[in-house]
Amino acid sequence: MSTTSVTWWGHSTVWLADSGVTLLTDPLLTGRLAHLRRMAGPEPVLPGAPDAVLLSHLHADHFHVASLKAVPGSPALIVPRGAGSFAAKALGREAAQRVVELAPGEETAVSGVRVRAVPARHDGGRGPWSRERAVAVGFVVEGTARTWFAGDTGLFDEMTGIGPLDLALVPVGGWGPTLGSHGHLDAADGAEALRRVKATWAVPVHYGTFWPVGMGRVRRHMFDDPGARFAEHAARTSPDTRVRVLAHGETLTVDTPA
Repeated sequence: MSTTSVTWWGHSTVWLADSGVTLLTDPLLTGRLAHLRRMAGPEPVLPGAPDAVLLSHLHADHFHVASLKAVPGSPALIVPRGAGSFAAKALGREAAQRVVELAPGEETAVSGVRVRAVPARHDGGRGPWSRERAVAVGFVVEGTARTWFAGDTGLFDEMTGIGPLDLALVPVGGWGPTLGSHGHLDAADGAEALRRVKATWAVPVHYGTFWPVGMGRVRRHMFDDPGARFAEHAARTSPDTRVRVLAHGETLTVDTPA
């Protein structure tokens, strides 16, 4: 048996280790972002320099410039097709040389582990104040395990072509009570996404970390509950999948056939 491990550091920030390769997803390493404050878990303490960083789209809570500058080492930066110019402007010339752009269906190798971009249903722009745009993507990482990092997404028909998987990292919430469902999954839709991709293991992410300043007591169930609700829905719709609701900083190790 071989092992793959995943450590959830809150929001969409995950440390994935597979086949001796370490990948960091959508790093958000700070205690505050604009009007959002980290309400649960410690600020991430990375165990070292990752081999690559996977960036799903340009929104500031996923493509966070200050956090990317704080990532140690010189990892490859795997970004959606069209995001390279923004990365160069935001991160500088040296970082720009490490950028790998992928459109859905394209892939690259990181020390023998394959990283393939897959579709996501989500707005890929930096924000309404910016002209920077790139397609939003998810990623399938193929080493000893097949792991899907969905990024931000709503449901879409082509999800059925992503699996089967060993591990699915499924976004099931957000960072505020008015975030809305367009381009996002709630707990029930996350369970439907899991049913479509057919994973052996699943971990809910993108909930329960950041919340607007001054709104700590407003609709707190939308902050606290999505992971457990996802597990409840998944037990009904995907009974063969093992769901692990991780605490911030907690690690899941998955055994896969060698």
